[in-house]
Amino acid sequence: MTAKNIKETYAAIDLGSNSFHMIVADYADDRIRIIDRIKEMIRLAAGLDRDNRLTESAMDAAIGCLERFGQRVREIPSLQVRAVGTNTLRKAKNSREFLAQAEAALGHPIEIIAGQEEARLIYQGVTNAIYNKDEQRLVVDIGGGSTELIIGRGPEPILLESLYMGCVNITLNHFPDGEISGKRMRRAILFARQEMEVIENSYRRQGWDAAIGSSGSILGIHDILKTEGWSEQGITRAGLERLTDELILQGHADELRFEGLPESRRPILAGGVAILCGVFESLGLERMQISDGALREGLLHDLIGRRHDRDVRDNSIRTMMLRYGVDQEHARRVRETAASLFEQVREGWVLAADPDLKLLSWAALVHEIGISIAHAQHHRHAGYLIAHSDLAGFSRQDQEVLALLARAHRRKFPLEELDAIPAAERQKVFQLGVLLRLAVLLNRSRSSTVLPRMQVRADRQTLTLGFPEDWLAGHPLTLADLEMEAELLGAANFSLNLQ
Repeated sequence: MTAKNIKETYAAIDLGSNSFHMIVADYADDRIRIIDRIKEMIRLAAGLDRDNRLTESAMDAAIGCLERFGQRVREIPSLQVRAVGTNTLRKAKNSREFLAQAEAALGHPIEIIAGQEEARLIYQGVTNAIYNKDEQRLVVDIGGGSTELIIGRGPEPILLESLYMGCVNITLNHFPDGEISGKRMRRAILFARQEMEVIENSYRRQGWDAAIGSSGSILGIHDILKTEGWSEQGITRAGLERLTDELILQGHADELRFEGLPESRRPILAGGVAILCGVFESLGLERMQISDGALREGLLHDLIGRRHDRDVRDNSIRTMMLRYGVDQEHARRVRETAASLFEQVREGWVLAADPDLKLLSWAALVHEIGISIAHAQHHRHAGYLIAHSDLAGFSRQDQEVLALLARAHRRKFPLEELDAIPAAERQKVFQLGVLLRLAVLLNRSRSSTVLPRMQVRADRQTLTLGFPEDWLAGHPLTLADLEMEAELLGAANFSLNLQ
């Protein structure tokens, strides 16, 4: 059996603001076959208190779900499982506390992704689920805490936006006691239209051939319209208006009686309908098609791509290098030196090729982007640019680490910023920072001359560099730089020894 035909099992987990979803799939011969789907309605967004902290009961419900998910993915290799959190975890002030418990329950890391990344993954999920690959399409996904709108052609998104309005928070703000009146519905739709104002003109100018809706709220609305006979294909404006009138007529979430409406969706239906009405009105839509693809499917395709040399993060780094005019030859030499050092210390420091070497390599490639602003303090500029850029494929946590590594590649090691990294990751990030600093220092001459083969030994807080006899004596600037580096790292309670 060839490597191409070997069956691999993958799992994608979406910790949404309304529901948690997991799909498990087999991948072989360039084909994906879904073998399991699990969904639990957690309504995490409703578990935020007035201070935007997740309540104990909300966390308990989420942890219980993740323990059940964890049992299903226990035998799947860690690199073939990816779990992401979205709007509510972006917003929650105690998300770090929750993540520590959640990761223990699931048995795998959980990433928090930015709104733009969420939109990109949704688009990938929809694109891979539809037949017509060439049309320009508008994709709309109404989640529990946010609504994503994307315009793209083929596999590539053109416009990406994530708006802070979801079926849960709109319901809590406009229908808090379940009452659905004409006045409340009009206010909720007006709020959605106001949120849409920031993108309305740019999206209309870009245009689309077809509008496609995905995920729970839109699929739920479609099921009602289809079952009640109010829309023959997809969602029509007339059908949506009929549903809105019926919601107002029935008057309360507890009293809703529609064919095709699960009881679990009754409390949040009005919020989802209000958002979709606002989208239809703002963008002048008359009809919307439906797709089964969504964030979790996009996550699955993205994960498989990473494992088979189609990692979108590589493209993000290349784009950043071009945008900021990076000296690519020098950046690649720094990357090669960093990788060489990494290979010699990986066992002693318990580092992994994925994700640790990848993060180190990406940081080496973009560590000088700050020079495009000014050479003075360019390490600070680089950290800022990375932290505040939309980098497709990167989670919020990985982007924070990448920014810190670039920030830390010269001068005093930023220990205060390191303290903002979760405790379990802090030592590893510091060690990657040390390797990048040394790789940059050893390539200070920006010369293509091959560096000598070094012997590197490492333990937790010590690294020893062994050079060929008399090499350092013949390179006094490098020796002086390394001695200064030993002082700087010493201030961070780390020992750099030269031999």
